[in-house]
Amino acid sequence: MIVDILLVLGGLALLVLGGDLLVKGAVNLALRLGMTPLVVGLTVVAFGTSAPELIVSLSAALKGSSAIAMGNVVGSNIANVLVILGFTALVSVIVTKGHDLRESWAMMIGASILLIVLAFTGEIGRLEGVILLLALGAVLWRQLSTGRADAAEIEGAELGATWSKIVLWLAGGLIALPIGANLLVGGATDIARVFGISEVVIGLTLVAVGTSLPELAASVASAMRGRADMALGNVVGSNIFNILAILGITSIVSPLPIPPEMLRLDLWVMLATSLLLAPFLFRGISLTRPVGGVLLAGYAAYAWVLL
Repeated sequence: MIVDILLVLGGLALLVLGGDLLVKGAVNLALRLGMTPLVVGLTVVAFGTSAPELIVSLSAALKGSSAIAMGNVVGSNIANVLVILGFTALVSVIVTKGHDLRESWAMMIGASILLIVLAFTGEIGRLEGVILLLALGAVLWRQLSTGRADAAEIEGAELGATWSKIVLWLAGGLIALPIGANLLVGGATDIARVFGISEVVIGLTLVAVGTSLPELAASVASAMRGRADMALGNVVGSNIFNILAILGITSIVSPLPIPPEMLRLDLWVMLATSLLLAPFLFRGISLTRPVGGVLLAGYAAYAWVLL
């Protein structure tokens, strides 16, 4: 049991480290190759920051733990809103006025509804995976045709980074991520067996929160620098990407059966937590510290129901 806990902790540490290194290496490589900041921000950073979730979901699916793969994505989206925004709001008030994320929010809701509709087929298979990736292409096309970005504001960008640094970052990330994913999935699966907890619940809680740690660290760091507003955009973008890209890619590699309990509760909780952001985005209401406390309490209640 102690060994399994150490495997989970070691896996999480490697995922955080590997994700950070991969983002740094990929972002600076893309900028050195002449890609525009906008393209880098919407594609390279998006893929890089979601790399832990992607590698963990792929590893779980290939090991036959498809419930962990599904739970990782659905649970991460729930945790992104309730835990990441909750903690960030406790550190610093998240101002929404002047940050127009309404279209991105609508895309997030659309992606959530699309996933629920596809889930009623009983399986996210290869055809459903293609549908999700086509939807991702449409989202990226829309964002690339309307968005703007500055290289100085891109996560992981380091002006003047040398080629040797870039190679080391990429190598470190590509080595740490798969090792961390294997340790986390293996340890989490064994813990589930020991306590008689379903793999779905482990995926929705332990694995989901664990793979969201890089986003949590980045959001809290932004808040401490007076840029708490960045957390909101990161959460919305991450939730879109988790559904369309991670489930799209994973289901093409290995089809994912939908656990019945997920259709009864968790997918609807994911949609409800996304809808919670509507009044803040459309009315310009700030996420204050009391709101952050309520969000964290909401996640604690959800975890209690699961466990």
